[in-house]
Amino acid sequence: MSAELLSILALIVMFVIATVFPVNLGALALVGAFLVGTLAAGMSTDDILGAFPGSLFVILVGVTLLFAIATNNGTVDWLVRAAVHLVRGRLAAIPIVVFAIAALLTAVGAPAPAVAAILAPIAFGFAADYRIHPMLIGLMVAHGTQAGAFSPISVLGGIVNGVTRDAKLPGDNLVLFLSSFAFNAAAAAVVFFIFGGRHLVSRGTVSPGTPDPSPGGSAPTPSPASPASSSGGSAPGAAATSVSVETADEAAPEPVPDAGSGGLRLTPHQALTLTGIVALCLAVLVFKLDVGLTAVTVAVVLSLTSPRTNKGAVERVAWPTVLLICGVVTYVGVLQEIGTVDYVGSAVAAIGIPLLVALLICYVGGVVSAFASTVGILGALVPLAVPLLNQGTLGPVAMIAALSVSSAIVDVSPFSTTGALLVANVRGMERDAFYRKLLTYGAAIVVVGPLAAWAVLVAPGWLG
Repeated sequence: MSAELLSILALIVMFVIATVFPVNLGALALVGAFLVGTLAAGMSTDDILGAFPGSLFVILVGVTLLFAIATNNGTVDWLVRAAVHLVRGRLAAIPIVVFAIAALLTAVGAPAPAVAAILAPIAFGFAADYRIHPMLIGLMVAHGTQAGAFSPISVLGGIVNGVTRDAKLPGDNLVLFLSSFAFNAAAAAVVFFIFGGRHLVSRGTVSPGTPDPSPGGSAPTPSPASPASSSGGSAPGAAATSVSVETADEAAPEPVPDAGSGGLRLTPHQALTLTGIVALCLAVLVFKLDVGLTAVTVAVVLSLTSPRTNKGAVERVAWPTVLLICGVVTYVGVLQEIGTVDYVGSAVAAIGIPLLVALLICYVGGVVSAFASTVGILGALVPLAVPLLNQGTLGPVAMIAALSVSSAIVDVSPFSTTGALLVANVRGMERDAFYRKLLTYGAAIVVVGPLAAWAVLVAPGWLG
């Protein structure tokens, strides 16, 4: 058996084991990377460890640490009240505002993971205090970041357009951007109605600064924050692990600290924390600094200014999630080093039926991107599609747009950076339960997304 086939089989076995037994999939993936890389591919230990996503590790740790501090001192709750004031208490507007902000930030050039890192903790604060389903608010963040991700000045848009030019293929910046925006906006609309949007409309408005006690929402009720339930739950990936999911009948909403008569009055440490969050945004979006290292720096400064208030914040970092995501991404890095991704892509391209090959390439992009870097996949698959596009039977603009949508829309997967940040920062639901729901939704998107992109953009043949 070739190393490529063996690596795929090992991945399937790892998923089965993690489903049947309460073993962290990330730990299994690290073992798989070691065994497959060493025994099947003859890789050195240094090469295997070189696939470890150090940047993603720092992002997960830094952002969850910073927002554990912000939660401890009430800053996140203040942001919740400010957001409700902004929309004048209209609950149904909060998810829409989150989607729009995420799309705007990525469209003007911010990397999608950086936007998710900044918005996810704040958005989950909205969900926890106003009985909005965590899946609704989290997916609004995820789909929002992808809605703007292919603008001409965005990271992904620039990469795809550059690869297209290098391959001497025709491109259309506007079609690429609007395709991604339309598909993600459609997904967000479906999510809105599936995860309680209609209940938010019927609940109307709430008084800013007061958590909504209405039992009418469909979201699970947040429990009081603790290291176990908010940030340090048992490892996702173990589907057999017993999890008690709190519902509206089992717990009361987490109270928002009283802001006094002023409603939005800040304590000095809350003001400093808010300044730190704004500094993080500016550092990442304007000065292009690394989001993980900047978040750690801000968290350390805040810890030094108020050691007693921020005691225990490190314990609230989502360590099981860090192990899960980093382990899986390490294994995928080994797959890329072995050549498994190229092997699958070449096998698909050899089929010879243009429309079917186009669909399968979209699926390759979607499936692999759910576990690996979207940037890397697009950089590899667009050139892979060049021989097919040069046949003249498919429109290059349509095919590249479909491949881009297929590879990016699946970033809701909990194994992508954006999905990992959602799992790490979730509030209002047990992390294991949220992980399983996000995994189910991500799997559905992997199945439906590439097919929809192909059916709308490629199959009709209306784009050149």
